[in-house]
Amino acid sequence: MDQELKFIQVGELAKGISEFVLPDSDDLIGQTLRLFFDDGSAVRIKFNSVHKLFWEELDADGRHSCGTEIYRATSPREGIYLLDYILKDRHATTVSLVLDFNLNIATAVIGTLPSETQTLKDPFTRVREGLELTCVTARFLRATIERPFEVSDSAHATTLELVGRRIKYTYSRTEAYEHIYLNDKLYTWHCLKGIEKGLADTDRCHYYKIAASLYLFVWREKIIPTLGLVLVDLDRLKTTGKLFGYAGEDFGRLVNAPIGAHAQIL
Repeated sequence: MDQELKFIQVGELAKGISEFVLPDSDDLIGQTLRLFFDDGSAVRIKFNSVHKLFWEELDADGRHSCGTEIYRATSPREGIYLLDYILKDRHATTVSLVLDFNLNIATAVIGTLPSETQTLKDPFTRVREGLELTCVTARFLRATIERPFEVSDSAHATTLELVGRRIKYTYSRTEAYEHIYLNDKLYTWHCLKGIEKGLADTDRCHYYKIAASLYLFVWREKIIPTLGLVLVDLDRLKTTGKLFGYAGEDFGRLVNAPIGAHAQIL
């Protein structure tokens, strides 16, 4: 009898997909950045060491908050960084920032995982209530670096340039997936090799163009609560990003795992 395919939690999946990650960047150490967002909020970030930062936010309503977090930064191209960290004072929430010093702009993705109770609502009920099938949420913000945001400022725009492509991503010697980018809202993933071999699904996704042949791709899975986020460089055929989810089925511990892959256009 064929073995039944099984969806697994991010904590188990993350064990085999970190072999080809980009090295952490120390370029930001000692710098202080001010980001001004299109929702009226502003954030000051000070990079104290290669993995520790201090942030201070003034939201659109004038409320102040601050904190110290463990971060990871990678640089897929000169002048462009992917910065990522968990917000400890909020429920299962990460901040991912694409910092573009070539244009002095940034794109922020604030992703939040559902509680265990939220995941128990079945797909039919979600459809009947007009909800998305996935209960993982993502909020996208535009920002300027070191200058107040203006509506006329340039920004990383949504794009359809990946739609219609089929790309194989090799994350390690044991793990490989293919993506088929269906349209502006959905893509299909399929595990070719590894712990999820044979498993596939179609999930909600988002695309932003960062530079020529460089894309921010974000996906939100509906079976296992997962937020995936990568910068895909189709010139260098390499990705850098993260996979965010729960370590196990008890929802007791978060996993924000660095990922990176070699890409092959099929």
